[in-house]
Formats: sequence, structure tokens, C-alpha cells
Amino acid sequence: MPAACDSLLEDIEDIVSAQDVKPHDRQFARKNVVPKVRKRSSQKNVQADDDPPSDSIIPGAQKIWIRTWGCSHNNSDGEYMAGQLASYGYKITENAAEADLWLLNSCTVKSPAEDHFRNSIKKAQEDNKKVVLAGCVPQAQPRQDYLKGLSIIGVQQIDRVVEVVEETIKGHSVRLLGQKKDNGKRLGGARLDLPKIRKNPLIEIISINTGCLNACTYCKTKHARGDLASYPIEELVDRAKQSFQEGVCEIWLTSEDTGAYGRDIGTDLPTLLWKLVDVIPEGAMLRLGMTNPPYILEHLEEMAKILNHPRVYAFLHIPVQSASDSILMDMKREYCVADFKRVVDFLKEKVPGITIATDIICGFPGETDEDFQDTMKLVEEYRFPSLFINQFYPRPGTPAAKIHQVPALVKKQRTKDLSQLFHSYSPYDHKVGERQRVLVTEESFDSQFYVAHNQFYEQVLVPKDPEFMGKMVEVDIYEAGKHFMKGRPVSDANVFTPSITRPLAKGEVSGITEEFRYVLENGLNLKACPSPGIREKASLSSRMVMQLPWLQEGGGLKMLSVSLALLAILVTFYYRALVYTTLPPHLLLQVLVLHVLQDNAQGAYNTHNSSGELSGLHACRGMASAGEQSCSRSSG
Repeated sequence: MPAACDSLLEDIEDIVSAQDVKPHDRQFARKNVVPKVRKRSSQKNVQADDDPPSDSIIPGAQKIWIRTWGCSHNNSDGEYMAGQLASYGYKITENAAEADLWLLNSCTVKSPAEDHFRNSIKKAQEDNKKVVLAGCVPQAQPRQDYLKGLSIIGVQQIDRVVEVVEETIKGHSVRLLGQKKDNGKRLGGARLDLPKIRKNPLIEIISINTGCLNACTYCKTKHARGDLASYPIEELVDRAKQSFQEGVCEIWLTSEDTGAYGRDIGTDLPTLLWKLVDVIPEGAMLRLGMTNPPYILEHLEEMAKILNHPRVYAFLHIPVQSASDSILMDMKREYCVADFKRVVDFLKEKVPGITIATDIICGFPGETDEDFQDTMKLVEEYRFPSLFINQFYPRPGTPAAKIHQVPALVKKQRTKDLSQLFHSYSPYDHKVGERQRVLVTEESFDSQFYVAHNQFYEQVLVPKDPEFMGKMVEVDIYEAGKHFMKGRPVSDANVFTPSITRPLAKGEVSGITEEFRYVLENGLNLKACPSPGIREKASLSSRMVMQLPWLQEGGGLKMLSVSLALLAILVTFYYRALVYTTLPPHLLLQVLVLHVLQDNAQGAYNTHNSSGELSGLHACRGMASAGEQSCSRSSG
């Protein structure tokens, strides 16, 4: 037991004795204390302390590298995703090393394409890059081991790529894989009027539908794109009109099967094509995409008329895959060799000079030597100028992967034999000496020539004269190769410009009306405007412009360093601002957004290309739609 206290304390302050340090002395002693800096234990801790928490990262300020594999449909999706990211403020870069995030847009048709995709994911992780995956591979099989923990944007959710990228940069894993539906009916996909950065400013790729009506036993794309879902004709025509207003001179129609277009919405491909032909400017051209034989058979007469139109390339891609009926049956192609020949023979007769491109798969399970020889005879008979030869690769989850496989060496040999046959003939030798009218749209891979196409979509190389780009030029053919011809411009021929307006420049925002563009380019000097109508409308635009501090005299364009959060605030108050101004709604929104984009949306989008354009800005709105998809997040 402790000893009892000798005395009792009357007050708690009596605990302090006369010898104890007084508060004043204690404060004075503190002045002699020298702070000691604690040394960090390792460089690792320094880096960890320097990294800001995820919720402090400002979205829209990062650099993004985009890589796309596969078909033109996939390339169109990549262009749309690049456009939306650029319109939000992200920098689209060609340099993968300097990018903060890699957006990998995949193709699932063949194993090598998926191998490249997988290797790119591994490389990104090794370089500590954020990764967002898109395209058919993750859509068809999102539970693969090498996709675990990574963000995925589905093929029908590309209009929400900004959300996925934003969350990924914050360290979250987001997956949007749902289908877009309207009253229970599956839609073709994201809207066609979204912002876009075209790989080639002169070429617009329009996806007219997604999915198909077939169930081919070798096809993995069906697992990703699903059943047929077509866009309405009005939306497709509007997209074409907008493209021509942005300087496009060539339109590609694409899908998994263009011939099946409209069967789900009560229309058909010829009806769409006639509507599109009506809006194509003189000198501009339309190119049709791939169509399977069954769905064009019933439209042969109308298709022949359309392919003879001067503003439509006399070109059609019709995959045959094999010249053996038994193999076609195993593939579930829903046609026989006679059907394919009927289509080709009819079009060759009704459309003189037409180019027919086709695909062939070598070594499909069950293919015998006799089956393969039938295919060789078909190629010898038609001598296709464009032939896509594919060695069969069993794709996981497809019925063909479960069938007894042809030995690998046999598949390789058949592929080699067919390739040798294809290279044994020259499809263009007889055209040397012809005078042709060609549309120049791009630069050759070796940068030595410009690439043009004649009426039959045959490739013609012309001299690199900047005056020719985007123009219709008359040339004399003086040389022919396996895949091309060379043309010499006719000296006294006129160079025809098919575009109804100048093509977009790199980083230029599309969807801007003529009067508003005039105000931006010429300031508030309306007296110099040549058109009274434009001057009157521009006057209205200027009222709003005068209220923007960064456009006032001496103000300069200072939006580069402004946070993208400010942009969000401006757009949020967009509708309130409408109450106080007579400016049309689409112009007001452009004023708010345009000047951020002019600095932040510079850069090129590259999927093996070096130029890009931002289009469709006026449609960048409402990316999030509730109740459409499932979304999962986990700490990154």
C-alpha cells in the first residue's frame, strides 16, 4: 500500500513548487531550440511523397498516345476517341514515350494482331504508363488474364472514352462494355456527330452499321460487334454533309457487312447509297466497304447502277474465303461458289472495268488438297487485282477452333502457293498509255509520291506537287507495277478542286458557322466583311465575343494555362447564359470551348499516320448516359 500523503492540496496549482520552471522561462528556453531536419530514408520515399494524391490530378492536362489495329471501322472508332479526348483538352501525341497514357485500340480477327496488342500492354506497364484498352479483343473476351485490372472501353461506348481515361489517370480501373439500346432495341453504336480527329483530313470513314447477320465459325469479331444494328439514313447523310463542309473529298462506307445494311430497320443499302449520292459534291468520291455475297444478290441491278455513277468508285470488296462448297458450309458462310461467281460476273458485265477485291483463308480445318486447288483455279480464272490472303488462325471461343486443324506446315505452304500465283500476273500492264482522271488524297509510304485513285479505285502514283493534294488531276499512265500505276500530269489539263470548302488544318475545330469563323479570324472589324449577310450575323457573334476577356484588345489568348475545371464551369453555365444573349446556342458554346481547344487540342493522331483534324466539336455534349452500362472500379 502506498504511503499516505503528508498533506492535502487545497488547489491543483499548488502542485507547482517554487523550484519548478515558470511558463515565462519555458517560453524563453524554446528560442534556443534548433530544428533538426529528418533525413529521408530512401529515394523511393522521396518519389512517393512527391506524387500527389489521385483526387488532386487535373484531368485533361495529360498527353495520350493512341494506337489502332485492324479494319477501317476500328480506325473510325479510334478517330472518334481521339477527337473527344482532344476536345476535352488532352494532348494527342505521336510520341509514345512522352505520353502519360496509352489508348490501345485492338483487332481480334487474327492471332498476330492480338499478339501485338498484348505486347503493347506489357510494354506500357514496363514503362509505367497508364493504359486504356479498346476495340474488339477486350470487348469479346474481357476476362483474359492479361487484361485484369486494366480499364476497358467497349466498342459501343466510345462516346464515354473521356470518362474512362479520366478515371484511369486517377488510378481507377473502369470497364464500360454494355450495348446501346433505345426502348430495348440495339443501336448501331455511339452517335456519328461526335468530335473526330481524322487520320487523313481529306477522307471521312463512316460506319453505316455494326455487327452482322452471319455466324461464321471462324469469326471472333462477331463476339465483339454482335448482331446487325444499322444507323438511320438521315444520320448517315447528315454526317456526310458535315464532312464535305469540312473539306473532305472522299468518303469510305464501312461496317462488318455493308450489304446487310438496313435489314434491321426496314431499309436497304441501295436506298442509302442513292441518298448519299445526292449530297456528294462534283469531283468528290464515295467508296463502298466489304459486302458478303448473300446480301448483295438481291440488289445486283441497283448496285450496278450505283457503281456506274461518276461520284462512286467502281470498286467492291466481296470476300469468297474458299472456292470449295464443303468448306464454305463448314464456315457457315450461307452461300456457295456459284453465288459468288454470279455476283462477280454480273458486275463485270454491267460495270465495265470494275475492281473486285476478295479474301481467301488458307488451311481452314478440314480443307483438303482438292479444296485448295479449287480455290487456286478461282484465282486463276478471275485474276483479282486485290487479293487478301490469310493463313487460318484458330480464335479462342470459336467453333472452328474446336475442329481438327490442318497441320501448320501445310497451311504455310498453301499460303505461299497462293501468294506466288497472285504475284504471277500483272493486272495493270494493259493500262499503260491510258489517260485517267485521278483524285489525290495522301502521300506514299516512302514519301516519294502522292497517292491517287482512278474511277476504279486503282492506285496511281503522281509527282509530289502540293497543288495536287485533294484535287482531281488528269494524268497519262506511263508505268505499271503489281499494286500501282504511275501517272504523269497532263500539261494543259485543269486541276479540279472537288471540295466545297478548304480542308481543315491541323488542330482546327470543325462545326463552326461561317459568320462565327469570320469573327474569330478578323476580330471585330466587320466593315471589311464582304457579305452583308455574314456581316449582320457576325455582328451578333461579336456582342458575345466582346464580353470575353481573353479576346479583348491586349488580352491575348491566355487559356492554355487555365484549368480544364474552368471549362467545365463555363459549359455548366451555358444554358443560363442563353437567357442573357441573342447569340444562337451553338455559337455561344463554341465561343466557350474553342479557345481552350486551339491551344490544348494541338497534336496529331497516329495509327501509322502523321496528320489529324478535330471535327464535330458542336456535338461534344452529354457523354454520360445513366443506366446504359455496368461500371466497376478498383484502386489502381
